[in-house]
Amino acid sequence: MLIQSKKIWIADQFVPGMLELKDGKIVDILPYGSRTADADYKDLRIVPGFLDIHCHGAYGFDTNDANEEGLRNWTKNVVDEGVTALLATTITQSEEVLTKAVANVAKVMEEGYEGAEILGIHFEGPYLDMVYKGAQPEQHIVKPTIEQFQRYQEAAKGHIRYITMATETDEDFALTHYLTENGVTVSIGHSAATYEQAVMAYAHGARSMTHVYNGMTPFNHRANGLVGAAYRIRTMYGEIICDGNHSTTAALNNYFMSKGPDYSIMVSDALMAKGSPAGSRYIFGGNEIEIYPDGSAHLTSTGGLAGSTLRLNDGLRILVEEAMVPFNYAINSCTINPARCIGVDRRKGLIGVGMDADLVVLEPDYRVHQTYCMGKAQL
Repeated sequence: MLIQSKKIWIADQFVPGMLELKDGKIVDILPYGSRTADADYKDLRIVPGFLDIHCHGAYGFDTNDANEEGLRNWTKNVVDEGVTALLATTITQSEEVLTKAVANVAKVMEEGYEGAEILGIHFEGPYLDMVYKGAQPEQHIVKPTIEQFQRYQEAAKGHIRYITMATETDEDFALTHYLTENGVTVSIGHSAATYEQAVMAYAHGARSMTHVYNGMTPFNHRANGLVGAAYRIRTMYGEIICDGNHSTTAALNNYFMSKGPDYSIMVSDALMAKGSPAGSRYIFGGNEIEIYPDGSAHLTSTGGLAGSTLRLNDGLRILVEEAMVPFNYAINSCTINPARCIGVDRRKGLIGVGMDADLVVLEPDYRVHQTYCMGKAQL
């Protein structure tokens, strides 16, 4: 298949070109108009497919539900916002519930599905801090142990690729070391760690932070906290929810401009309520959640934020048009940066020969015109 556009995102710029797609890969890149195209997108932008490495579910499904068809429906439909790959994300629960959840993801990965590729599992909790737990159910928060994690990873058939944990609760960084040695990215989140503790966690292998600004110690000019560490540790990745609700657009600008183009990661932190109207209520981690008119999700018991219903193409628009973040910073945050963070950048995150043919065609207003997953048109 040959597709072309006058605006293909290659080498941090839009260039006119033609892409040849074959067997799920980009096999050649040619000058615009050099051959007869199967699809000519003219002035519409073609960018790499979006990776969402922190998303709990959508369309009434939550990863913890351990429902095969719910997961398949999610991957099939999330392509309409340009997502071509994701990490199915859990929330703190009992060992029985989490074991079933990760086993379900592994089963679907092995048996087949359509749409966005499941790259593995983001294991959020249960090794978290009680003060910064957010919507995570405190009765199931536990101290981290290698032995328990090994049971989860066995049930997941090795597909846990990324974990959120309060590293200050990890005695002698034992689990942090184990995870790092075994190819699982450690992300500090739902944590009361000080700036100094964050630096030590980095020294012991932690390489990311979960939803910066939220669920962590704030920045103060004398006690810099995890937010200060997110700014200062230049080669620490940091997720950020770009819905304009979890953080103001000014805060988004501050973070991205401090961090630079290579280490910020846009995430949706989307709940099962994505795709449902305002006023919808769901149970998330044992807590009732209500969706507000602006798309944010809140605990009905306290009104506190509890995730989002963000579509990543909307997040890109918010970053560029409202937060005034440079386009290359913004597009990297949902393409190559998450790919590098979890170690799939040899085939995901860029438009180039030999890369997976995961592509998004964007309208001028950031609506998704077409999504290609492994070279297959989805819309």
